[in-house]
Amino acid sequence: MNVTVKQLRGFVAIADTGSFAEACQQLHLSQPALSVSIRKLEQETGGLLFSRSTRSVVLSPEGQQFLPVARRLLDDWTQGFDDLQQLFALRRGNLTIAAMPSYATNCLPSILTEYSRRFTNIRITVQDVVMEEVISNVSSRRVELGVTFKPDSLDGVDFEPLFRDRFIAILPPRHRLLSRSHLQFKDLLGDTLVALNRGSSTRYWTEQIIAQVGIKPARIFDACQLTTVGSMVAAGVGVAVVPALCAQQMQSLGAVCRSFQGPGIEREVGLFTRRRQPLSTAAQQMIELFRNNYQADAQMKGL
Repeated sequence: MNVTVKQLRGFVAIADTGSFAEACQQLHLSQPALSVSIRKLEQETGGLLFSRSTRSVVLSPEGQQFLPVARRLLDDWTQGFDDLQQLFALRRGNLTIAAMPSYATNCLPSILTEYSRRFTNIRITVQDVVMEEVISNVSSRRVELGVTFKPDSLDGVDFEPLFRDRFIAILPPRHRLLSRSHLQFKDLLGDTLVALNRGSSTRYWTEQIIAQVGIKPARIFDACQLTTVGSMVAAGVGVAVVPALCAQQMQSLGAVCRSFQGPGIEREVGLFTRRRQPLSTAAQQMIELFRNNYQADAQMKGL
């Protein structure tokens, strides 16, 4: 059925005014143009919508039944375009982001605060999930945007680097290694190593460095969350290797942070989006804020 919004507006205007002449004034149309529009509408719907006489225009029984439908269609049309304009203008909308817990806890809040200040009506949902789930959720369209370490291979997602993170050592207070001016990864392996559980990328990269150094740690304790790793180290269970971006969090838990000399773990952290998938305006503005934030940070560091 080829019915236009212009025809519906003409039909409702005539029904409201009871006059072609008044409807023409309201719609800023000539009477011949309005008459042609209504005639085409009646041809499409299959019968007369008005009973016409020389003195009046009244709705036919079918027209009376169709009038509330026409009003609803026009309301939906207007509301639909209003909603779309609100989305483009960032006065309404939703944005879901997936981020690895170390980033979601330590870096993301300041960016979300600035975004919320600029775009007060965008509702943001954050999924703090492990690296593998971040990428999976982006790839499957469960989220628009992801932030995590770059994996060894990209499948179905695009990656935009933000910064490089060189992992650091965390030690219990008063640990013997704290007296050293220079610390190497191999120095940790004489102690119990507290590490994220097998299957995580961080554990895989840690085991790669252990193999490269050629020294097995005395023992390995597994944990599922970095906060647990930090708490165990602070309590004296052992030592650990964690991303530098969570140094402040580790210190708040009571662990002591030290950088490495020589071989270590260094990975890019960046933004993930689904390949060949257009982004909402809300997501585009979030990406721009990420870029500006890390460009400014790099300039301050002289990078």
